[in-house]
Parts: sequence; structure tokens; C-alpha cells
Amino acid sequence: METINKQQNYSLAGMFTLALRLVVGWTYFSAFWRRLVLENKLIPDTAGYIGEKFNHFLPNAFGIKPVIEYLVSNPDQLWWAMVVFTIIEGVVGLLFMLGFFTRLMSIGVLSLAMGILLGSGWLGTTCLDEWQIGILGVAAGFTIFLSGGGKWSLDNLVIPRIPVLTKYKWTTWLTSGALPVSEKQTGKISMAGAILILFLSLLTNQVFHNGVWGKLHNKSVKPKIEISDASIQGDKLSFTVYRVEGADVYGSFLIGITLKDANGNIVFDRNGEELAQFPVKDISNTYIAKVAPGKHSLVIPLGSKAELTINDYALTNLPKGNYELTLTDISGITWKQNVTY
Repeated sequence: METINKQQNYSLAGMFTLALRLVVGWTYFSAFWRRLVLENKLIPDTAGYIGEKFNHFLPNAFGIKPVIEYLVSNPDQLWWAMVVFTIIEGVVGLLFMLGFFTRLMSIGVLSLAMGILLGSGWLGTTCLDEWQIGILGVAAGFTIFLSGGGKWSLDNLVIPRIPVLTKYKWTTWLTSGALPVSEKQTGKISMAGAILILFLSLLTNQVFHNGVWGKLHNKSVKPKIEISDASIQGDKLSFTVYRVEGADVYGSFLIGITLKDANGNIVFDRNGEELAQFPVKDISNTYIAKVAPGKHSLVIPLGSKAELTINDYALTNLPKGNYELTLTDISGITWKQNVTY
């Protein structure tokens, strides 16, 4: 009787979480559907390529930044990673919705959500978009792991007909049904997991947004460019730009590059129309997201990093001293860097 009641409880738990399983499963399967069925977003060097979107995560990723940087620095390996990742999302999402090997798929959902959380939890222009998606996916994956698929799942319909999967108790850790542990042990697992996920929620919310204490910030609102390695050699000025903040769907549109001497005199100045004609050969991109001339400006996507070289006769025979390099965005934001010559 106790065993029957336990099975009934798990069956009910799975029924209660059905809506959660269907909706969360679709969020992952739909990524596969969008990228391969509705539109192919796995073609490099085309608008919407998922690899470039992945590059947007890089500047403020938490814990997995070296992995992202390695992939976006190696386009061939990045493409394979995006293909495998997309297929995994499709398989995990579909089987999660169908409730087939539900607990195994819940681990997949939790893992995928963790990747989203750590990689892109800092993104979101109007609210904490990616952070919410990631942390709720982690919580949903853990919840479904505990409940299993319940009555409305392929586990309930198919698994009992496969003797090899009903022979061993450990298979319920991968499928559905009553877990082979006591109620007390289940309670401990549930509490420990919930506390751990709450800690993860508070930690990432603080790291990405100062959401627990301190002054709130949103790194997705305004573009920010870091300038480094600025130097003058002969008639060439070279420097590296790295776009580390701002909306992922909006490039920084550079409409001005100005070099001034210590007295504020302009050595040279490039406006937006001139930057729109910036020679591609003088742009050395590091990652898959590329700095490139646009229609009326030099476009710097989120996560892109490139060395720019400017040739100008005004740089020839400059007196030794300190100079100031200023980059101007179309929004009016400026970034400055001292250059010692």
C-alpha cells in the first residue's frame, strides 16, 4: 500500500508540473526550431549567425569566459560547438516536453540554463532578461527532476513496456516515477537543491546587476568601448578597441576619431562619413563579431575586439609628448585614451 501511495504521489506531482515541463521544454526546442527550420542561423558570415550572438556574451560572462573566448577566437570550432549545442537544445527540449527520460532531460535543461545564466545573465536592456531565463530554467530543471513526468508522459506509457528499464531501480533516476529513496532523504535533496539554487540566484544577481546590495547597474543600456595599446609609429596610429557593454542588438556607431596634442590642438580628425570608408585591411579583428565600416559610421558590435590602424601624414614628424585619442559614438558618448609618443 505504501508503495502504491508513493507512486500515486509522484504521478500527481508530475501532473501538477506538466505546464512547467511543456513551456520550459518549448523554450529550448524553439531555439532549434528557429535556427534550423524557420531560418538557418548556422551559416557563418551572415546576418543573425548564432556564433556572433554567442560572441556577445563574452565581455561580462561569469566563470565560463575562457571557454567563450576560446571558441569565438576559433571560428571553425565555434561553428561545430553551435551545431552541437543547437542539436542538444532540440533533443532535450522535445523529449522534455514529451516526458521521455524526463529526469535525464531535466539535467539537460538545468545544464543548458546554467550556461545561459553564466554566459549571458548580464544582458537585458529593459529588465534582467537573460538572467531571469537562466535562473528560472535552473529552478525548473531541478523541480522536474524531483517530480518526474507523471501520468502525462511517455515515461508512463513506454517505460513499463521495456523490461530492461524496469528491472533496475536506478533507471527511475533517469525516467519518472517514485525515486528509490525515503521521504526523509527526498526532503533533504529537495531542501539542499532549493538552497543551492537560491544561493546561485543571489550570487549571479549581485555579480551581474548589484541586485542584492549596492547601486543597481545595467551593462546593456549604453555602449562602452575600452581602448588599449595605442601607439604612434611614423605616419601610423594604431590602437585596440573592445566593446564591453551595451545592447547586444545595437552596435556602437563610431562617428568620430580625434587625436589632440597636449595643448588641445587637433592633429587629425575623422568624421562618420570618413569612418564609413575605413579600409578593411586596416582592421584586424580578434573574434567572430567584427568591427566593420557601416553606411554612415564605423560599427563596433558588442563583444568585438579589433586593432585599428590609421594612416595620416599629419602624424609624420610629430614632436615627442603626450597626445589624447578620443572616440565619439553617435549617441554622443566619448571614450578617451592617452597616447605617449
